Amino acid sequence: MEAIRSEEAILEDLSNSFYHFFGLKVLHATPIKRGWLNLKWKITTDSGQFLLKQYNKKRYKLYNPEELNFAFSQQKRLYLQGLPCPGLLAYNHKVLLESDQGETFMAMEYCEGRVIEPGKINIHQMFDLGRATGKMHRLLNDGTISLKRTPQFIPQSPEERLEHWNVLLQQSKEMGKTSLITDLEIQLRATEEIDPEIFEGLEAGWAHRDLWVDNLLFQDSQLSAILDFDRFKYDYPQLDVARAVMSCALDEDLDGALASAFIDGYREERTVEQGDLTKSLQLLWYMESPWWINAAMDKHSVPPKRFAKEMNWLAKNLNNLPAILGNL
Repeated sequence: MEAIRSEEAILEDLSNSFYHFFGLKVLHATPIKRGWLNLKWKITTDSGQFLLKQYNKKRYKLYNPEELNFAFSQQKRLYLQGLPCPGLLAYNHKVLLESDQGETFMAMEYCEGRVIEPGKINIHQMFDLGRATGKMHRLLNDGTISLKRTPQFIPQSPEERLEHWNVLLQQSKEMGKTSLITDLEIQLRATEEIDPEIFEGLEAGWAHRDLWVDNLLFQDSQLSAILDFDRFKYDYPQLDVARAVMSCALDEDLDGALASAFIDGYREERTVEQGDLTKSLQLLWYMESPWWINAAMDKHSVPPKRFAKEMNWLAKNLNNLPAILGNL
């Protein structure tokens, strides 16, 4: 059985390896407590501040290293073309490195800024986030990298999705989970009402695929960094739009002015047709609802609870989205 190492031991190992690879001595390190399993530190060196990110061995098994390296190559390209995101450090052209003690890690520039709570962004920040997201999508899909035949997300048929909810509903009734029963009934009704034709003709492309508040930094009225490109893949860029809007504009209800500000910024870089945001949000709900509305909801930590709240709000308001968003 593999021994579990302490955070202090991992940091010491990474600090030594960081010095070996880059010749920079770590003078001080502050842990950053965000994300699932992976460890991160803001480090101060004799040549400035950086961020060290260790990939937890359990989580790293979920990744394809080749896909990760490709994602980082695109992050580097975006950074060089002016997108606000961290510059990555490379040794012998490699970004993913292995420490003396066998830890997989990477190092990058430390980006100043603060994470804003879900639904608490202001209209100027939302506009700048929309503009940066549009620029990211424009650069990623400018022909520099080839397209794929199929996107990552392949929607289930409504019949398959209804069966999924019905099975969960029956299990929840047998387990006496009253609160979950209510959530599942909400999802079931929305699935019965959704028109699968709305997903036809969506434009696939390269996308970040994890564009929510924990991966965004702001300084005053501007976006200072888009973080964490680990989930970058060929999918639907519209899912990035919807994920950002839900994460940043939903408090108790979705703020139409914030959603509009995001789209105004996005339009500075990419074309947006009437109704595109509505379709994007519906697609996000169809993809993510089974992730967050499930039998383990009563054990959700804070981020999954937030995502479940978003999925329930969308399920309740799918047919009202055009009115709420002014046909965006």
